[in-house]
Amino acid sequence: MKFWSRFWNSSKNPGKQRKFVYHAPLHVRHKLVSVQLSKELRAKYGKRNISARKGDEVEITTGEFKKKTGKIRKINLKKMKIYIDGITRKKVEGTDIQVPINPSNLKIVNLNLEDKKRVEKLGVKVVKNDTSKKIKSTKILEDKQKGN
Repeated sequence: MKFWSRFWNSSKNPGKQRKFVYHAPLHVRHKLVSVQLSKELRAKYGKRNISARKGDEVEITTGEFKKKTGKIRKINLKKMKIYIDGITRKKVEGTDIQVPINPSNLKIVNLNLEDKKRVEKLGVKVVKNDTSKKIKSTKILEDKQKGN
């Protein structure tokens, strides 16, 4: 394998696996920083995981901070780590630092749907009423049309 090849499929060799991840360009790294969805969101959107975004509310599933929740504050694509509000550790000198967490140890509880492209990617239609905005899944809308 060269420095990084887009034609590379897979290998059982752990060294080649690590080399692929370390030398991957940003558009590939963004896909590698994907987080699993909660059961409710899986049922609603019909997807198992989605790329993490700043503003998503996540729950930590394993490790020292297990079962704690918070919003994503920062995503470091170079280190492939996610930083969450409220998840800090004290240094010896007394200052607090953010704890980097691996995306595989997280679960998205609430999505940030401010981005229109992300909403389209999820397959969600925004239905506007006179009083308020409602977000419904296209699958739910199709089921209602078939029932009528």
